[in-house]
Amino acid sequence: MALRRPFSSTWKLFRQNEVLGSSLQKFYSSSIATTRDSKFNSITEEDVTFFRSVVGPCNVVTSASALEGFNQDWMHTFQGASGLALRPTSTTQVQEILQHCNQRRLAVVPQGGNTGLVGGSVPVFDEVVLSTSRLDQVLAFDPVGGILTCQAGCVLETLNEYAEERGFVMPLDLGAKGSCHIGGNVSTNAGGLRVIRHGSLHGSVLGLEVVLPDGQLLDLNRPLRKDNTGLPLHHLFIGAEGTLGVVTAVSLLLPTRPSVVNVALLACSSFQTVQEIFMEARRSLGEIISAVEFFDRASLDLALRHLPGVADPLPADSAPFYVLLETQGAHGEHDTEKLHNFLAAIMSEEELDTKLRVVGGTLAQGAQQQQQLWRIREGITEALARAGAVFKYDLSMPVPLMYELVEEMRARLREEEDVSVVGYGHLGDGNLHLNISAPSERQSCTRLRGLIEPFVYEWTSNRGGSISAEHGIGQAKAQYMPLAHTPLALNLMRRIKTLFDPNGIMNPYKLLPRQICNSVGA
Repeated sequence: MALRRPFSSTWKLFRQNEVLGSSLQKFYSSSIATTRDSKFNSITEEDVTFFRSVVGPCNVVTSASALEGFNQDWMHTFQGASGLALRPTSTTQVQEILQHCNQRRLAVVPQGGNTGLVGGSVPVFDEVVLSTSRLDQVLAFDPVGGILTCQAGCVLETLNEYAEERGFVMPLDLGAKGSCHIGGNVSTNAGGLRVIRHGSLHGSVLGLEVVLPDGQLLDLNRPLRKDNTGLPLHHLFIGAEGTLGVVTAVSLLLPTRPSVVNVALLACSSFQTVQEIFMEARRSLGEIISAVEFFDRASLDLALRHLPGVADPLPADSAPFYVLLETQGAHGEHDTEKLHNFLAAIMSEEELDTKLRVVGGTLAQGAQQQQQLWRIREGITEALARAGAVFKYDLSMPVPLMYELVEEMRARLREEEDVSVVGYGHLGDGNLHLNISAPSERQSCTRLRGLIEPFVYEWTSNRGGSISAEHGIGQAKAQYMPLAHTPLALNLMRRIKTLFDPNGIMNPYKLLPRQICNSVGA
């Protein structure tokens, strides 16, 4: 199948990845910009003095050791060189910081929990890091409407604990929930495990408070489920990755806390069976489905090898694929009966063909067993990191095609020694997490990346998929945006960026291809 549009020569302008010698086999992404934009000024001692007067000396970070966590992502893939991180404690302080940076043309990188995987919250050069870690207060909660208003630096898991105490839950759940910030979730339009149940943040976010690059406060934070008064501007900042401004507060619609939760794990003989289980689950379980995940045997083997305390939940029923199914509801007998009927139907000996395809299964008995099953699925990323260097790809596509890419990648890399290709993800929204575990040697990783990219993005684009399902674009995928959008769409994005940020100070070198970014604020 031909590409929908020609590749951009911009791809050749980015350096090859480098491997850092560490226990996690770190390496840089090949998409990092190699040249600092000369339109940005460097930080002076006068700038530091001003920032100290705004946020206080204890919230100005300048020591090299303290800056390490701000300059590097948690996977140790991206490395910046910022000499200054700021930790404002109020929206007013964020306004003063951005106003000064805009006037001085100092580039700024907003940073939340820094849990991303595409380098979106990490400096590329010497940008000022604006951390939201101290904007961590719940501002209001409406128990009747189920609407939570909080600052951007609130940790997702902390917010969920707050909501559960009041009979609600957060509308998203991520593996990084113990560290990620809600402002970063919004800025990347994070998806997670329960999009099939609660939808994306474009549906859950009711309003935002945003500080624009020139320091103006854009208050779009009316916590209303219905507000049909003109263009819904807050949606521009959901998924903008901090390139248009800094999200400082969020209003979210929360689902009610379920009183009944069930988790089952099914072993499947083929990916076709995985799809059939998914379709049958939607027909039979309907409104109580909250998550439908899959992972392959290679993913499970990694978890068993590298995650302490993890055991094979189906030791007698080894299979090439596994489906983790969760239901949530309010009526125990009703939900349990529906789930038991579903499981009985797909495992029934009367249904001989299905019986042959579903190898085995288990239904968790109690919260502890549920957590053990979820630990396997959520721990795959951690297991991959423990195993060595890893190339991570977050893609969306029609569900029937999800594992086809994994198989094609295995065939493509079959001659590479000690390389493992694993696939897992969210069946409910067609989100594949393709991971290639590799040796640590720099030469091996450089050659391997050339075999993976741009093939993986071309393949996905050619089949109508997305090169980023939920992780964002950041540094890692900016040069591949022409595969995701037409020239007209990219030009409109540039014009929107220029409208909000004419000097181009907000999170430069990210999201848009370099040749488009260079035209902003030039």
